[in-house]
Formats: sequence, C-alpha cells, structure tokens
Amino acid sequence: MTEPEYTRSRSSGGEPIFNIPGIILVAIGICIAVFVYETYVLTGVQAVEFLWNYAFIPARFSQSGAEMPALAWFTSISYSFMHGSVAHIALNMIWLAAFGSPLAARIGPLRTTLFWFVTSIAAALTHYAIYPDSMSPLVGASGAVSGMMGAAARFGFRRSTSRNSAAFMGDILPIGVALRMRTVLTFLGVWFVTNIVTGLLSLGAESSASIAWEAHIGGFVIGFFGISLFDRRSA
Repeated sequence: MTEPEYTRSRSSGGEPIFNIPGIILVAIGICIAVFVYETYVLTGVQAVEFLWNYAFIPARFSQSGAEMPALAWFTSISYSFMHGSVAHIALNMIWLAAFGSPLAARIGPLRTTLFWFVTSIAAALTHYAIYPDSMSPLVGASGAVSGMMGAAARFGFRRSTSRNSAAFMGDILPIGVALRMRTVLTFLGVWFVTNIVTGLLSLGAESSASIAWEAHIGGFVIGFFGISLFDRRSA
C-alpha cells in the first residue's frame, strides 16, 4: 500500500462533525462528575482526603510491600478519572473525544473499557518506576488518552468514510510501516516534544497533584504496541 491510501481523509458526504460513542460519553461524564464532586461539593478537608484516597501515590506502593491493600491497586485506575483543574479536565476531555471516539467505534465499549484500564495502569506504573518514593498524587486521564493516541498512530489515523461512523478503518499497520509514514512520524515527534517540554516547564511547580508527562509516555507506548490485542476485527 502507498501512504496516500493510509492517510486518505474522510469524505465530505455530510458526516456529522461530532460522533461520540456512548462509552466515551460515559467516560467524559464520570470525569466531569468526579471533578465537580471533588471541587464544588466536598469541603477543603474532604477534598484532600478524597485526593489522598483515590489518586495514585507511588510511595504508597513502595512502603506497603506485600501487605498493600486492594485500595492501593484500585488507585492505579481511579486516578485516571480525577483532574486537578478546569484547564486540565477540559484539555483531556477534548483529546478523549477526538481520539477515543474512533477507537471506541472500532473496538466496542467492553474493549475500550479494558483499554482504558490497561493504559491507565501502564501510565501509573511508568510514573512509579521513575518516582517510586514520591508522595505527590498523580491524577488525570492523560495516560489513557495517550494510549488512544498511540493506537491511532497504528491505524495511520485512517477514519471510516461511512456516514454516521467515527471508527478507525483498515487493518492495524505493521510497526515498521507505521513508523515510515510521514503523518505518523510528524505526530510522534510533536507529541513527544510537547510532553517533554511540558515536563521541563513544570519542574519546580507547586501543586496538590502532579500531571506527569512520563506517565503519558507509558500509556502511549502500550497503546501503540498493544492495540492489536484489543482490536476485534480487520476492517
């Protein structure tokens, strides 16, 4: 196949601009509900307790050892539904709608949920591997969304041309093919540089919860290399 085939854009035959699958709307709804609850319903003390209980805190894993409670493992997923600011959640939800919609339309709600869990855990464990003794809470859907971006790259960003369909189309591209495509390489370059620069700019910033660019890379890598385990069909 030639690159033009891989990067062919959707036709302009009257498809809706926004076509968001139900599972993505549910994920967005949960993130917004959690943010509103934590920010506007809980008191200051309750919000701190909520953050401590459900955000991912690397030191919790390092210090608990073999007797680590189930809640600690649960935080490797629950943190992905929490956000530190309006700007944080707004940006993540925009990217979730953009990249999660075609992925969910392709692999279905169950596999999308599993994909979210796996990439969120991968992002959290990547953060843990780099900062095992950190007490700073990690929050945000960025790890899962980054995984969706990685998956999108393996499809060459090809979208269905069918009306009322947002799904990625075609077979998953071999890694070597994907990494030779100009569109994919440009996206990867911009994505990695943006994440690294964001991380460097955030050094020394004080906040109650960190937004870790290293975790984004963990989610992205799993999404890029592991999407074939979640794909339900060859289109």
